[in-house]
Amino acid sequence: MSLVFAINGQRFELELSSVDPSTTLLEFLRYQTPFKSVKLSCGEGGCGACVVLLSKYDPILKNVEGFTVSSCLTLLCSVNHCSITTSEGLGNSRDGFHSIHNRFSGFHASQCGFCTPGMSVSLFSALLDSTSSSSEFTVVEAEKAVSGNLCRCTGYRPIIDACKSFASDVDIEDLGFNSFCKKTSLPRFDSEKRVCTFPEFLKDDEIKSTDSGTLKWCSPGSVEELQIILGACKANSDVVSVKLVAGNTSTGYYKDEKERNYDRYVDLTRIAEMREIRESHNGVEIGAVATISKVIAALKEIHMFGKLAAHMEKIAARFIRNFASIGGNLVMAQRKHFPSDMATILLAAGASVNIMSLSRGLEKVTLEQFLQGPPLDVYDLVLSIEIPFWHHEASSGDLVFETYRAAPRPLGSALAYLNAAFLAEVNLDTKEIVNCRLAFGAYGTKHAIRCKEVEEFLSGKLLTDNVLYEAITLLGKIVKPQEGTSNPAYRSSLAQGFLFNFFHSLEKPGHHLDQPMLSSSQHVPIDKEFYPVGDPATKSGASLQASGEAVYVDDIPAPTNCLYGAFIYSTKPSAKIKGIRFKDNSVPDGVVAVISCEDVPKSGKNVGFKFASFSEPLFADELTLHVGQCIALVVADTQRHADTAANLAVVDYETEDMEPPILSVEEAVNKSSLFEIYPFLYPQQVGDTLKGMSEADHRILSSQIRLGSQYFFYMETQTALAVPDEDNSIVVYSSCQIPQYVHSTVATCLGIPENKVRIITRRVGGGFGGKAVKAMPVAAACAVAANKLQRPVRTYVNRKTDMIMTGGRHPMKITYSVGFKSTGKITALELEILIDAGATLGLSMLMPSNIIGALKKYNWGALSFDIKLCKTNLVSKAIMRAPGDVQGTYIAEAIIENVASSLPLEADTIRNINLHTYESLALFYKDAAGEPHEYTLSSMWDKLAVSSNFEERVSIVRVFNEFNIWRKRGISRVPIIYPVSMFATPGRVSVLSDGTIVVEVGGIELGQGLWTKVKQMTSYALGLLKCGATEELLDKIRVVQSDTLSMVQGNFTGGSTTSEGSCAAVRLCCETLVKRLKPLMEKSDGPISWNKLISQAYAQSVNLSASDLYTPEEKPTKYLNYGVAVSEVEVDLLTGHTTVLQTDILYDSGKSLNPAVDLGQIEGAFVQGLGFFMLEEYITDSEGLLVTHSTWTYKIPTVDTIPRQFNVEMLNSGRHEMRVLSSKASGEPPLLLAGSVHCATREAIKEARKQLRMWKGEDGPRLMFQLPVPASMPVVKELCGLDIVESYLEWKSLVNSSL
Repeated sequence: MSLVFAINGQRFELELSSVDPSTTLLEFLRYQTPFKSVKLSCGEGGCGACVVLLSKYDPILKNVEGFTVSSCLTLLCSVNHCSITTSEGLGNSRDGFHSIHNRFSGFHASQCGFCTPGMSVSLFSALLDSTSSSSEFTVVEAEKAVSGNLCRCTGYRPIIDACKSFASDVDIEDLGFNSFCKKTSLPRFDSEKRVCTFPEFLKDDEIKSTDSGTLKWCSPGSVEELQIILGACKANSDVVSVKLVAGNTSTGYYKDEKERNYDRYVDLTRIAEMREIRESHNGVEIGAVATISKVIAALKEIHMFGKLAAHMEKIAARFIRNFASIGGNLVMAQRKHFPSDMATILLAAGASVNIMSLSRGLEKVTLEQFLQGPPLDVYDLVLSIEIPFWHHEASSGDLVFETYRAAPRPLGSALAYLNAAFLAEVNLDTKEIVNCRLAFGAYGTKHAIRCKEVEEFLSGKLLTDNVLYEAITLLGKIVKPQEGTSNPAYRSSLAQGFLFNFFHSLEKPGHHLDQPMLSSSQHVPIDKEFYPVGDPATKSGASLQASGEAVYVDDIPAPTNCLYGAFIYSTKPSAKIKGIRFKDNSVPDGVVAVISCEDVPKSGKNVGFKFASFSEPLFADELTLHVGQCIALVVADTQRHADTAANLAVVDYETEDMEPPILSVEEAVNKSSLFEIYPFLYPQQVGDTLKGMSEADHRILSSQIRLGSQYFFYMETQTALAVPDEDNSIVVYSSCQIPQYVHSTVATCLGIPENKVRIITRRVGGGFGGKAVKAMPVAAACAVAANKLQRPVRTYVNRKTDMIMTGGRHPMKITYSVGFKSTGKITALELEILIDAGATLGLSMLMPSNIIGALKKYNWGALSFDIKLCKTNLVSKAIMRAPGDVQGTYIAEAIIENVASSLPLEADTIRNINLHTYESLALFYKDAAGEPHEYTLSSMWDKLAVSSNFEERVSIVRVFNEFNIWRKRGISRVPIIYPVSMFATPGRVSVLSDGTIVVEVGGIELGQGLWTKVKQMTSYALGLLKCGATEELLDKIRVVQSDTLSMVQGNFTGGSTTSEGSCAAVRLCCETLVKRLKPLMEKSDGPISWNKLISQAYAQSVNLSASDLYTPEEKPTKYLNYGVAVSEVEVDLLTGHTTVLQTDILYDSGKSLNPAVDLGQIEGAFVQGLGFFMLEEYITDSEGLLVTHSTWTYKIPTVDTIPRQFNVEMLNSGRHEMRVLSSKASGEPPLLLAGSVHCATREAIKEARKQLRMWKGEDGPRLMFQLPVPASMPVVKELCGLDIVESYLEWKSLVNSSL
């Protein structure tokens, strides 16, 4: 039996007996084909990086159906007679890029590019759907096209605009900043050359059922065949294990399933009767393996079930719904207590389940009975689900059905905190509840339930406030999450809120508020003084990234005899390591070696990080220092075998006679466990705080703030490939931000001279600081293993391990005292800051100055602080994008908000009063303040107030809050000051004999557009020779990968200034080349072309390779960046969900080196900051081990969580003599502007609390409150009042009784 399928039109035929049935499509694509556009990012169907188009042919209807699937979950054997199309199958550099690729490039919608191929395929599929259904592709569909795909770089706005550019109802002038602006229209998708998604040769092959007893994979063609197979398996159940397969999407949640070896895999998708959806006069019967997408399409055709379909569209992402089966979802809910939305809404709908049991035969049970029953036997299965048409019991009754869910993301791809569905028959005239069915689920219970006590209580009663109050009170006693469930009170409150919303809306019908459509505007100054520098050129290589041809470390073809590594990490914060073994004391398949500290060469050192005089261990030796510490690297013949073996590893610990671990900053201070902060890294105090406090009219003393961590969530996880080379040397391909220090770390670890180590980095799939220090031990571990085994060793760290081992932002505790006048002018601020650096120092020594640098954005009068770097037994923290700065700006805003709460003044007034003048700026920032004309913040503050209509919107928000009980809005304006430093950066420019140019720089392309700016600078600097058009010269330039043996002193890519430094370095190189070439030009008679000039230079042996090191010592190494943002939010008081209605940003970018690139950095940084302030919960257990370590539990922003109106204006603040062509940084500072969303949310909560206090009859002064970070839904809801519904009904009852 053969497995036949196509990939990008190419035929593949495999002997079915030779295929491991557990092999995923992604594994086959990446390891056995040349198609590498399919990326592994999460491995659980939660990010969209691995999305492909799967096409099937229906021989009866004679049509091809194509849809997206997550290839990391799709089993290879399940694609028999299917065609797979990847992004390079849509188009590529050889055959021509697809228009989708060009749109992503032209709309500046690809930065690091790791997610872009998956985005491209998702968009292509959405366009294909509209074409095949003969419907128009609208902006609504465009926004949904990539709603399940994650991106950490762009902020999504340009991606959505690229999608909308294909919509039939869009005006190009309404789209965001792009390179097509001068065109009146863009080509429509249906006018493109069609991509062949299903080759003819597959149509000729007949699909047969496979039922050979010798095959591990079988595909029965009927229920009868299935019964025979299951019967045979059950008869041999002692030796035969069975897995029933439909979409296999359950392995994304239950990851241990991937590691289990089954004897038989039974594919259910070929059984026609289990795929069918049939409508009868009684209702709809849905085959159990019908995909959720098919069910949605069918239910949309039935008006009664439209809301069921709408809710199902919020389950997972489209590429999961396309392959996940409805039956599989319900079985997970029944057998494994999966928090299913499907079970809840179908329970309310009165669904029943048809089950085939080998022992009991066919039986039909209600869904409620099914969920409450014992776990379904492995040999029993759901055949179909029946949803009955709903009928009236009373002639005068009206049927009302609604579904609800509260989840971190509105459009899905997030498990609900609680879901609910209600079906009621109500006489809308008399308000009598004839009967009702109330279902709740996903709140920390084994399965969805019906609240029959509440149903019985409500049935037959007239709907009044008192009845509703009693029902809600009764419900609160029933919906109780199990012990250990997160946010239990919040979940119970949600149930009461949803029930109230349902029945209250019957009493006072209102319209449902849909999520507003995304819109935006960009005001981007284009300066041609140094053209092509300043031109908004598209990102270098963006189309390559979109097609998937851009090569990342894990895309490099595996060398011969390559091995794969996976880390074994500590799960104990402080313990003795007694040994490492595997479960069942048997070596897992494929394992070659377990590399530990004992395998570090005797001439080397056990070093995983080396920076100046600092170092950290690579492997734990006798003791673990923290959870997540690397103990060993298990090496195997495949990455899957290595990962499986690492999961099967057991580390034996001993904790007797050990000091208790230090797991908090307070414990660290008590035990004097502190890192030294060198004086030159410690910021300077300002003024006399004792005097300032004495001058204050008011004081707030010893107020506390706590800040947690944030994970990088780069799309490409940590990865490296180490290859032994001749003469005891080694080559390491590393996805890192600082190759120079990876180089010295590997050399020190192996004990070999640095000239025998070569680190190569072409591009990085997102870094954000996480590929700096944390990339070093990954490269070093591969190098040690390769050295030991004398074979190439690579690793691609799985997402869970990456999240646990790399840490994130620095948590901290802040205690402050502030003095201020009655006018709001602050006179003094005293701070104590305890920073959790983790078990090792890393680059944490940079934190104090960064925190204070951002905090000094206000004139505090006088400022003093005591900062401690605490050494704990927690994972070492890294310098994540805007490290310390984002915490500093939050501290400042929290203090401002607290001061405002103490006075009868608005927070915006307090901010305005305490903005710096140039004189106070120079006092606080010293030399970094620059010249007076460079201080633009105060004018930007006023400018944005006008352009955003701030004052008018404040009034509108006030009116909105007065007339809306259950939704409150807030608006806030926040400034930022962000100091940055320039540092030494190398470069080399070489001109080849044909006139083309090769450029090398020390900076690494992370997605920030460094290569693009460097190309533009090279073209400008060489273009000063004035021979040939600048555009022609630009096309001749290529920036190549970083190679530490070619480009030494590469320094650090970070701090937002590497692009500037790299441009400055190549400019110096070009100036040298211009000096060498000018004499030849002066000798020529008249104008000379570039190519002719280079030919003459080669003939006369002119040195056409120049290298230089840009050093900023001659000029101030620090300067300040300024920005202001206004954000407006709306909070749903029943759920705590916050919608960012609008954000307006004004950012001083100087004379931008590339406005398109800088715009992308501004938007992307802001949205990453939005994740920190509002969404991303970094939760650890009692020993510090991260528990939110997957896309299921850690939620970064998505398309549906960014500002619905996103406006950005870049300010060209003119000439800055001390800057690189008057440019300024853009990579990190805008992240701080997301604090405006947090502040606006606090304003909305303040209004909700004021309303709640009025309902409760509470008088007296306002109680101050603090809004934690992140301001997640449970946090916001709790501050608005978990008892808000009961309080409202009690208040209303009092009001009515007094009338």
